[in-house]
Amino acid sequence: MTIDPHTHGLSTLCIHAGTHLDQATGGACSPIFTSTAYAFPNPANANIYPRYFNTPNQQVINRKLAALEKGEGALVFGSGMAAISTLLLANLKPGDHAIFQNDLYGGSMRLISSELPRLGVQLSWGANVADFAAALRPETRLIYVESPSNPLLHCVDLAEMAALGKRHGVLTVIDNTFATPINQNPLPLGIDAVIHSATKYLNGHSDVNAGVVVASAEIVSRVTGSAVNFGGMLDAHACSQLERGLKTLALRVQRHNENAETLARFLASHPAVSKVNYPGLPEHPDHAIAARQMRGFGGMLSFELRQPEQLDRLLSRLRIVMPALSLGGVESLICVPSRSTHRTMTPAERRRAGISDGLLRVSAGIEDVQDLINDFTDALAGDDRRSPASTRESPL
Repeated sequence: MTIDPHTHGLSTLCIHAGTHLDQATGGACSPIFTSTAYAFPNPANANIYPRYFNTPNQQVINRKLAALEKGEGALVFGSGMAAISTLLLANLKPGDHAIFQNDLYGGSMRLISSELPRLGVQLSWGANVADFAAALRPETRLIYVESPSNPLLHCVDLAEMAALGKRHGVLTVIDNTFATPINQNPLPLGIDAVIHSATKYLNGHSDVNAGVVVASAEIVSRVTGSAVNFGGMLDAHACSQLERGLKTLALRVQRHNENAETLARFLASHPAVSKVNYPGLPEHPDHAIAARQMRGFGGMLSFELRQPEQLDRLLSRLRIVMPALSLGGVESLICVPSRSTHRTMTPAERRRAGISDGLLRVSAGIEDVQDLINDFTDALAGDDRRSPASTRESPL
């Protein structure tokens, strides 16, 4: 059976696209190729080596993600940051100018702010297409956005951003981690390159670190040239785990979407909550943009308490939702961005990005949603029916 990304559905692509068919056994799963030494010369006259990003298990992920994101090619990395840094360094040189969204993931902000200026790359920041258009210079070479963004869930008009880049010959890049290829495909909208932290939803089980770049064959070839030098590859066992996670991506994302929207509506109506950031809510400032370019609104949300001093009390009273870093796994997680993902930013930088010290970010898992609502109901209660605990107890 030939898998066509243009005619088969997303669930079918998640399961079947890219699979390495073992001719000897006909197994349903791709074998794990543990070798770091491959015969040369060989029938294909190919120099196969893990650091060259071309082993069978790496190629499985590349083909599957290219199919899901509607790209010509893809490249899997050992982390999301390896994917981001390699793409940026492969496309920027001293004297170039790049424009970045001003509320990116904290790790991305740190990389951009500390490494790129040291290499002679000039930076500008913006929140929307108008800001990016105003920041353009003759030496601008790259536009970089997140949509929805981490942790405020801002959305940018991807088609307009792509058109802006095309008019000025500027490469457009998006971190599509929060959306996943199930909810949003930026390449058909005109964006040039898509990045994922595959550690998150693509793997989905909080047990693999990985990243992916998906783009045209030309861009992937350019990124590969730098990737071979930098060495940020993913080993065969991790590739196999990531492939296994990808097979259930469409099913998991559907439940993540449902749970996050239900939880967002519950929190938005709770008297202890002052604000909820979720693009699926009609009152979200970017709801119309998200509805136009997304098939689902994702599993991430963030909110602020009316009494920010109650933040630690809330965290200590949760029993199912786990206070922890990362996101996108089957379990629900909550964190304080100012203390975790964005802690290395200065207070001024966080204010510029709109990240308050009382902001809470939630990664809605795939538990029964009523259990999540009950957990937040008890944790937000003003009485002492659930006393703070020094250690997190099992919900069972």
